[in-house]
Amino acid sequence: MPHVIRARASKGPGKKLASKPVRRPVPRKQAKGLRTREAILARAVDIASAQGLEGLTVGSLAEQLGMSKSGLFAHFGSKEELQLATVEMARQVFIDNVTLPAISAPTGMPRLWSLIDHWLVLVEKRVFEGGCFFTAASFEFDGRRGVVRDRIAEIMHEWIRCIATSVQKAQEAGHLDPKLDAKRLAFEFHAIAIGAHWAHQLLEDRQAYSRARMTALERLRNVATPECPHLP
Repeated sequence: MPHVIRARASKGPGKKLASKPVRRPVPRKQAKGLRTREAILARAVDIASAQGLEGLTVGSLAEQLGMSKSGLFAHFGSKEELQLATVEMARQVFIDNVTLPAISAPTGMPRLWSLIDHWLVLVEKRVFEGGCFFTAASFEFDGRRGVVRDRIAEIMHEWIRCIATSVQKAQEAGHLDPKLDAKRLAFEFHAIAIGAHWAHQLLEDRQAYSRARMTALERLRNVATPECPHLP
């Protein structure tokens, strides 16, 4: 991201000087370092989604990227730092592919359904090489302790709150039964999506995501009000 500095711009004789933001380009060396770091993390996310965060090794990652181990360690001082940075990169991928597109939908039921649908599409279309990064990471670290596990838990709480908030907004818009427990409905949708991931990955059920989509739609139709916009 470009640095922002403040410059003083004259407003004419007798006028006070006002601050005006001036963008300064990121130095070339720094920009190259950021690109290298992003390339490392993009590959790390794919490996971790398929093999787990513990499957990330400096040696194998450096070999795949054509880098030296020391060059990779220059960006991440330890395996734990690499794991944390990989989790943050996966979170940004999720935001870019699910949260931000869904926010563009009208508030209420359209936005709620967009969140759920984009989430299923993310996994179904293999945006993460191994499927759902955070489902895999959650199962891998749920019984552990430490900063990596804590950060994964924080992100999952954040996501469930996002769904629950969308449920509440749909209730406020008059699209959903106002007596519904928003947190419980968010829990149900999360369980549906994780169940689909499990069935697809372990049981090789190629209809798992379409079943999850239909199950979520049926649940929404059952609690929608007459004022609710049309659902797919």
